[in-house]
Amino acid sequence: MVKILTEESQFPIELANAGTKLVVVDFHAEWCKPCTDIGPKVEEFSRRFSNVVFLKVDVDALPNLSRAQQVNQLPTFQFFRNKVKIDEMRGANQQALLDLINKHASGDDSIEDEPRVKGFVDLSSFISKSGSECLNGADDYPFTNCLEKNGNYLESDCDEQLIIFISFSQAVKLHSLKIHAPNENGPKNIKLFTNQPITLDFDKAESMEPVQSFCLNPSDLEEGNVIELRYVKYQNVQNVTIFIKDNQGGMETTQINYLCFIGTPVSSTDMSEFKRVAGKKGESH
Repeated sequence: MVKILTEESQFPIELANAGTKLVVVDFHAEWCKPCTDIGPKVEEFSRRFSNVVFLKVDVDALPNLSRAQQVNQLPTFQFFRNKVKIDEMRGANQQALLDLINKHASGDDSIEDEPRVKGFVDLSSFISKSGSECLNGADDYPFTNCLEKNGNYLESDCDEQLIIFISFSQAVKLHSLKIHAPNENGPKNIKLFTNQPITLDFDKAESMEPVQSFCLNPSDLEEGNVIELRYVKYQNVQNVTIFIKDNQGGMETTQINYLCFIGTPVSSTDMSEFKRVAGKKGESH
């Protein structure tokens, strides 16, 4: 169930062939005791998660690949989707590995229900919840509710306006977003700001020039629709601020069931760079 890579050229091929499936890459060495200790668990997880692709890389056999992926501790587990590295774990903690597999594979059973943009991924795993916040969110319906599809939702408190400050764990490129919300009290007029040093207040959000502003229609809020952004303006985003001015039906409060950003981390796997590094001769790990 775990595929052992014997040539460095197999790596980009396997990532491409996996498509939207989660790929777990185990970087190991035969002389590494923690690697051999966790090896049977990796085999067990590969049988348990039939919807996940498991790859194994011996760093001594494929040193250029290990160097290209910046592996400097063993074992190292890297997680990919759509050829983009979405997470990494160092060490032989079996429970931590299982938790990460569960985290990133949890949506695979319904993956076809998610809108897919070729070359980009859902950036949910790159959102730093501790570094994010929402102004005018109701205590009983906090903004973290809208970051997952779990039946909960974000609702504004004393009026229809919301400011949502999203911080990413690393720089990202934003391609589009999805907003699922009811037709009557879903967001209508929105402003987007990027890389603000602090969360904007409502007065500043009203008066400042945004990176982009748009007016949503009820059809934009239907599940599965993708709202494209001006991609060229979102090439190195550390944080994004969403100012929601009003809602579709002029209701007292605004509701968001699900908010998702689609894009790619700036430091995603660059296959051309990999080929350059892998082409160096006479180098060892």
